[in-house]
Amino acid sequence: MTVKTAPRVAFQGEAGAFSEEAALAFAPEGEAVGYPSFEEAFEATVRGECDYACLPVENSLAGSINQTYDLLTDSVLLVVAERVVRVHHNLLVPPGTRLEDVRRVYSHPQALQQCQRFLRQHGFEAVADYDTAGAAKLLLERAKREPGSAAIASRRAAETYGLEIVAERIEDLKFNFTRFFVLGHRERPPEPGRQHKTSLMLATHHRPGDLVACLQVFSEHGINMTKLESRPRRDKPWSYLFYVDIEGHVADPNVAAALTGLMRRAAFVKYLGSYPAAEPVEID
Repeated sequence: MTVKTAPRVAFQGEAGAFSEEAALAFAPEGEAVGYPSFEEAFEATVRGECDYACLPVENSLAGSINQTYDLLTDSVLLVVAERVVRVHHNLLVPPGTRLEDVRRVYSHPQALQQCQRFLRQHGFEAVADYDTAGAAKLLLERAKREPGSAAIASRRAAETYGLEIVAERIEDLKFNFTRFFVLGHRERPPEPGRQHKTSLMLATHHRPGDLVACLQVFSEHGINMTKLESRPRRDKPWSYLFYVDIEGHVADPNVAAALTGLMRRAAFVKYLGSYPAAEPVEID
């Protein structure tokens, strides 16, 4: 009898990070394993130390997270799922600290940017750190040297590191979501009753109208494209790769036919994976 073990899901950051939340949403019975960088989380999965990697690809305010797309360019991993996390930022302090005691606030640059209005309103000094949860993890020790220190991070980070929340949901805009890809070695079959997406990348020939000709293949097969973005190629100056998301699974006849047609028109096509679309997250 084969004994199933709980899956290990790599993510970038410390315990309490939004990436950990996404990883555990994908595998509630699994173990989320934090790594210092995107590359280390990715390579741990390639080597088999972890079964999956859960990495952010897009934020509704800041746009695409290019490190993940760059890693996918030469990857053997496939996208097997996506998760969308609602981002609520909170001001975390050591126990007993009051809001009026705070002088400087540590967090990831994106989190600081997304809470600019709150920081300006209170006259706090914003200090960039490598990670929201990492800033929370270091806060108790940091506050001994720098009284008045606080961190912007998740509620989960506050619970993980024994911190208090003195101001919650301090992000400037409510429409703050992060989309994550879950990467694995083996493609999953389509799930009955679920909507699916397919992600791929392509390069075009350098001639007029070639991108239009490539994308036309989707409308010819009744397929809706949900994302198109360009990134510079790392092996050819002033040339670009295009990242595309479409609705449907590669097992669907129209999607399979469209990909076959695309390969005839494009200079290069790489299939990144088909996966169930994330459940919609409401704005509260």
